[in-house]
Amino acid sequence: MGVLAPLLFADGRLPVGAYTYSAGLEPAVAAGLTRDRIPALLRARLHTTAVTEAATAVLALRAGGQDPVDYGPVQRALEARTPAAPLRAASTTLGRGVHRLARRLAPDHPAVRALATAQPRPLRPVALGALGAALSVGEEELAYAVVYDELQTLTSAALKLLPGDPLDSVAWILAAEPDAADAVAAALAVRTPDGIPARTAPLTEQWALDHERSERRLFLA
Repeated sequence: MGVLAPLLFADGRLPVGAYTYSAGLEPAVAAGLTRDRIPALLRARLHTTAVTEAATAVLALRAGGQDPVDYGPVQRALEARTPAAPLRAASTTLGRGVHRLARRLAPDHPAVRALATAQPRPLRPVALGALGAALSVGEEELAYAVVYDELQTLTSAALKLLPGDPLDSVAWILAAEPDAADAVAAALAVRTPDGIPARTAPLTEQWALDHERSERRLFLA
């Protein structure tokens, strides 16, 4: 598992319901975002949402190795940094999918058992950290997986919402590597829940609120 686990995390086909999430692209498109602006949106997400979620996942990974396991502080810190209720709800739904996978792979691991008693239900980065602890994933590997997942989720959604050459998606992700590396470095530098970056993107939050009221949508958020 030590070799396979990071690859599992980075696989867009991981059965945790992530296909229902566009990483904010659908609301952005509804607000007028065009295909040529997708690389800019990717970079913006890497410097805001991705840093926050990667840092949260790493702290949850560390918490999952403690005795007793307590995700409360990191969960509350992430909730405070996710002001839009629709985004918290989407993260909770996705977290439930990760928890389900964790129960299947490592039901008796303390990090996984602690998810079952966590209240409120863990947000997705917390669940990813717990799964990482159960599968012995390293901190840097987990941070990169969270960041890469952000990139591939958005670019995969682009093929449905703003169709074009699929090779563009690969080029966008490769071009974003310096920003991805910065996001990972920032996430690994966080030592306490209070230190999790609060880099909220106001437009993303507003678009999420508008998206929740939409009667025509393909994705949760």
